[in-house]
Amino acid sequence: MLKYLNLKTEAFGLDISDLSLKIIKLKKSIHRGTRAFNLASFGESEIKPGIIKEGEIKNEEKLAETIKEAIKKVKGEKIRTKYVVASLPEEKTFLQVIQMPKMAEEDLKSAVIYEAENYIPLPIEEVYLDSQIVPPLHNHLDHYDVLINALPRKIIDSYLSSFKKAGLKPVVLEIESSAISRALIKNETTISPLLIIDLGETRTSFIVFSGYALRFTSSIPISSQQFTEIISKTLGKSLTEAEELKIQYGLEKKDKIGEKIFETLAPILSDLTEQIKKCLDYYQTHAGHEHLSANNKEVQKVLLCGGGANLKRLSHFLSNKLQIPVELVNPWINILTEPKKETPEMSFEKSLGFTTALGLALRGIKQ
Repeated sequence: MLKYLNLKTEAFGLDISDLSLKIIKLKKSIHRGTRAFNLASFGESEIKPGIIKEGEIKNEEKLAETIKEAIKKVKGEKIRTKYVVASLPEEKTFLQVIQMPKMAEEDLKSAVIYEAENYIPLPIEEVYLDSQIVPPLHNHLDHYDVLINALPRKIIDSYLSSFKKAGLKPVVLEIESSAISRALIKNETTISPLLIIDLGETRTSFIVFSGYALRFTSSIPISSQQFTEIISKTLGKSLTEAEELKIQYGLEKKDKIGEKIFETLAPILSDLTEQIKKCLDYYQTHAGHEHLSANNKEVQKVLLCGGGANLKRLSHFLSNKLQIPVELVNPWINILTEPKKETPEMSFEKSLGFTTALGLALRGIKQ
C-alpha cells in the first residue's frame, strides 16, 4: 500500500481492471449509537480493449477520459472530492512474507530494503517497495514477520499520470488483494488461514489471508469471460446469448441445455480446481513459520467473490472437489450493520463484483 497524502479527508474507491472500472463512495452514519457506513455513490464503466493490457496502461489519455466520464455518471450522490483510493494490478505485484531479526524500527526499514532484493525479481531501484510488520497471533518469537510488496515504478508512475490527467489526487494506491481482504475479512483478523478466490472478468486471483495480514497471492488467466466464450463457441451462440445462458443455468443440470452447459464448462472448471489445489499445497508447505497455533495452520475455508462468483452452484461444485467449505462472502461485512448483505441500491449479487471497490472505499472513508 503506497500512501501519498496524510489528510483526514474522505476519498472514493476506484477499482481499475483491463476491461472495466468500478467506483464506490461511502458516507458515515450512526446506527443505534454506533458508527456505521452507508453507500453514497456507485458506478461502473467499460474500458475499451487495448487501453489496459494485463494491468499495464497502454493509453493514459483514453483511460483518464474514461475515468472522468465514469465519475460524472455515478448513481447516488455526486462525487465532489478529487481524492481517491485506487487499485493497482495484482498481476504486476510481488508479495512475500519474510522473517527479520528484531531491531530498532529505523534499522529495520533499511534492512528490509536490503533483504527484499533476494525476493523481488527486479532491481530494487526499478520498484516501489512497501512493507509492514505482521503482528503475531501466537508465539511472540525473537523475529519479525514482515510483509513486503513491490510493483515496477513504470507501472505505478503510469497510473499516477493517468489519475493526474483525470484531475484526481490519489491518497493511497494499493494492490487489489489488500482491498479485497479489507472488505471480506471481519475486522481484518482471522484465527485460521482463509483462501479468497476473486473470479473476475479477465482473470482469477488467489489470496491467502492469515492472522492480521495477506500471506500469499497469485493470479491465473481463468475468467468469467472465458466461461462465456466457451459456451458461445460450443453451443454456436452469440456472446450475448451465451452470457444469458450462463447466468440462467450456471452449473444447474435441470434440463438438456443445462447438462450441455455443464459438460461444456467441465474442462475449465477442472483446470480451476487443480489450480486451487496447487495454491493450497504451495501455501501449506510454505507457512510453517507463521505465528499461529499448531492446529490453525491449514486453510479452513474458501471465500468466493468477484462477478464470476455468481455462477449458480459454483460454491457447491468447488466444495465437493476440494473437500473444504466454499461459500459466497458478504462484501459489506465491515461496512453495513449485520446481518445486511446488500443495500436498496445494490443487490448482494452485484456487490460481489464490487468487492475490490468496496474495500478501497472503506479505506477512503477511514483515511
